[in-house]
Amino acid sequence: MMNSLISAILQVMLFSMIPFIWWLCTARKKQPFLTWIGLQKPIIVHKGRYAMYIVLSIFTMLIPSFALVLFYIDRSLLAANQFAGLGAAAVIPALFYAIIQTGLSEELLFRGFLLKRLMKIFDFQVANLLQSIVFGCVHGAMLWSVLPLHVILLVVLTTALAGYVMGWVNERIAGGSIVTSWSIHSIVNFIAACLYMFKF
Repeated sequence: MMNSLISAILQVMLFSMIPFIWWLCTARKKQPFLTWIGLQKPIIVHKGRYAMYIVLSIFTMLIPSFALVLFYIDRSLLAANQFAGLGAAAVIPALFYAIIQTGLSEELLFRGFLLKRLMKIFDFQVANLLQSIVFGCVHGAMLWSVLPLHVILLVVLTTALAGYVMGWVNERIAGGSIVTSWSIHSIVNFIAACLYMFKF
C-alpha cells in the first residue's frame, strides 16, 4: 500500500513540474498556482444538469474503453492489471492509483495546464480538440510497441474522446475547475481497477 501511495505522489510531482515552472515564469504575480491551473471549487449553476453531465461523461468514457478491452487489447497490457485478482485487499492501492496517480496527475497536466494555456492562443473548441489529441496520442504511444497500428489508432481516438469530454465539462459546466474532470477520471479508473480486482 505504501508503494502505491509513494508512486502516486511521485507521478503527481512529475506531472506538475512543467506547469509549476511555467507558472513561476509567467503568472506567479497574477494569481495563485492552484487557481491558475484550475484546481478550485467548481462553479455549478444547475446542480441537476451538472450531475447529468458527470454521469454521461463517465458512460462516454467507459463504454468505448470496455469495447477496446473486450475486442482488441490484451488486458494484461493495461495499468489496472496490477490489481488483477487481488480482491478487496487492493481497494486502498486502487484508490491511490485512480484518484492521485492517474486522475490528479493527468488532469493537472492535460486539462489544468495544456488546455488552459491553449485557450490563451486559440478559441475553446480548437484548444480542447488539441489537448484531447495530445492526451490520446500519449496513451497510444504507451502501447506503441505491443499493439498493431489500427488498435493504437482506436486507443488514441477513444482516449482523445475522453479528454475532449472532460475538457468540455470543466470549461463549459464547472466554471474552469479541473475538480470535475479529476472526479470523472478517478471514478472511471477506479471502476476499471475494481473489474480487475474482482476478475470481471
